[in-house]
Amino acid sequence: MDNNERNREHNRDRDNDFNIGEMLIRVLVTAIVIAIAAYFTPGFTIDGLWSLLISAIVIGILDHLVQRFTGINASPFGRGITGFLVAAIILYVTRFIVPGFNISVWGAIIGALVIGVVDAIIPGRAM
Repeated sequence: MDNNERNREHNRDRDNDFNIGEMLIRVLVTAIVIAIAAYFTPGFTIDGLWSLLISAIVIGILDHLVQRFTGINASPFGRGITGFLVAAIILYVTRFIVPGFNISVWGAIIGALVIGVVDAIIPGRAM
């Protein structure tokens, strides 16, 4: 087995492993990015800390499901316009799941753009 095959196998195993530390960091980064996006985006408000944390978890779950079933990276700049639209849809759908997470259609579109810009600045993966 050559070095490339070993690296591919290691990466495949690492992708399938569940690491609670990585998940917590991802939720915190997502919460920070969502808070920044809500602050700068008209039509996008979050009523409290619990709504923010729950929405970060829901967005992480929705992102994971979209990525698993469609293969589309839901980062606003992950796959161009497709990733941008998927990110906006995930933000808008979260409105119906999380109480205190209020966003309009335009707020979701602008919020996806703000999240993409903030995600480019803050290290880590927000969506």
